[in-house]
Amino acid sequence: MYFKIIDFSKFTSIKIGQEEEVLIIEKGDEIPNDRHLIGHGNNLLISRNPPPLMMLGKDFDYITLDDNILTIGAATPTGKILSFTKKHNIAGFEFVSKLPGSMGGMLAMNAGVKEYEIFNILDSVNINGAWYDKNDIEHGYRFAKLGGVATEARFIIQKGFNTELLNSLVSLRSNQPSQPSAGSLFKNPSNDHAGRLIEAVGLKGKQIGGMGWSEVHANFLVNFGDGTFDEAMELIKLAKQRVKQEFGIELKLEVEIV
Repeated sequence: MYFKIIDFSKFTSIKIGQEEEVLIIEKGDEIPNDRHLIGHGNNLLISRNPPPLMMLGKDFDYITLDDNILTIGAATPTGKILSFTKKHNIAGFEFVSKLPGSMGGMLAMNAGVKEYEIFNILDSVNINGAWYDKNDIEHGYRFAKLGGVATEARFIIQKGFNTELLNSLVSLRSNQPSQPSAGSLFKNPSNDHAGRLIEAVGLKGKQIGGMGWSEVHANFLVNFGDGTFDEAMELIKLAKQRVKQEFGIELKLEVEIV
């Protein structure tokens, strides 16, 4: 293990943060229990005073295929996963084309697009050195209680990569903003959409400083340039308050704030 200085204003997809010292974990290292694990920064909003941080290093960036068992390291980028499964005609991973980040991040939040979620195709996860069947891990819409640090995941492969499905999911990106963001900010409430609710309370396009709710999709909090953590939090608080007051719905974060 070793320490690395990371500038989160460049590292995270929302381009907010400052330089922080991050502990990099490699294979064979004892994983500390007093540090917060982060992924590739695509669903992350760093505060001005975050807890001690750590992340998995390059030793956990791998994909192996043994008969019908696919094993993927938690630091493996989604783009690499998509390319591998397409090349080897493996079905079920088409939806990751919509999801930036890494396998670990997908596991931690049961990431997905519409009805396609990582736990739907998952077999088991290595957590703190022990393998757990997916059915023994509490999970649901955009959450999974891993109870530790996931370092790799296994999948029982099915053949038949679906290019038509891939293309239909990629087309959904047409309603996503081009400015830096952390993806969908809030989870969709049951039988509704967070973007619709934010727009309905008049916040679509609302800006505070360099941050604002996108005019393209109201559930995307975007950085128009030099946006700050405090500006982001003010907009998040405002959206939660107005939606609660107007509709009685408690919006829940999909983005991780540390």
